[in-house]
Amino acid sequence: MSLKNYNGHSMVAALRRVVVCSPRNAGWNCNQRVSCWRELGFSHPPEFETAQAQHEALCRELEECGAEVLNLPGSSQLSLDAVYTHDASLPTDYGLILMCPGKSSRVQEVQAHREFCQVLGIPVLGEIKPPGTTEAGDMLWLDSKTLLIGHGYRTNASGIAQMRELLADRGVQVIAAPLPYGSGPSACLHLMSLMSRLDEQTVLVDLPWLAVETVELLRSRGFQFLESDPSERDTLACNVLSLGGKCLLSLEENRRTNQRLRGAGYDVRTFCGSELCINGSGGPTCLTRPLLRI
Repeated sequence: MSLKNYNGHSMVAALRRVVVCSPRNAGWNCNQRVSCWRELGFSHPPEFETAQAQHEALCRELEECGAEVLNLPGSSQLSLDAVYTHDASLPTDYGLILMCPGKSSRVQEVQAHREFCQVLGIPVLGEIKPPGTTEAGDMLWLDSKTLLIGHGYRTNASGIAQMRELLADRGVQVIAAPLPYGSGPSACLHLMSLMSRLDEQTVLVDLPWLAVETVELLRSRGFQFLESDPSERDTLACNVLSLGGKCLLSLEENRRTNQRLRGAGYDVRTFCGSELCINGSGGPTCLTRPLLRI
């Protein structure tokens, strides 16, 4: 398969191919898996029908913007978290890098991503091994040759070192970004919980929660900041998916942040994420694993 069918170094070019995993395929309708909601960090037992309807609305928005939407097959090995398909793998222009999740219940997702992308003809560039841990929600491309990786509870120093080694021969610089303690190790705090690329020049940020050195790095590279509304932090306001151009996908619950984005000239499309997103702390970027942007 040629690079026309997969790539990975842009987060803002037009989205053309993306993998999702529906609540149905992640077992949100399975009582045994739903019973684990507390240990997975959900705020309440997920309501399957509502979550499935919200996921279908997400997929409609993606398709209307020209993306081919692929659904990760269901498996008894997957946990409820599998709906957040962004985290288990990182596509690059050279193939897939398989993660080693810091959340042990998510390790089985890695094999599911490997097998699915094998069918699509996407090669594996490498795989992060213990004691390294990595989750792609901590990884943000600043440009095609610079990958910023959050160092926190889900992605550790060994994982970052392995990523640096994998990408060094391809001329990619890996920069570590310290993450705040937040509400502690049990919470799902990724780098992309605190910032989302909107276009080539602009980043949506939760500024008070970013480390000083990360803010200075972004400013030194010429990025402009647009701040999310602090009152919408708990509803994942900073988690916004670029669909390409000036088009974004956001949660409809974050009305103040969405208004700021519209005021800055963006076409903001929304869907309700009360059950699908806010309950499990995963927004539009978390729900999607882009495979091709052009």
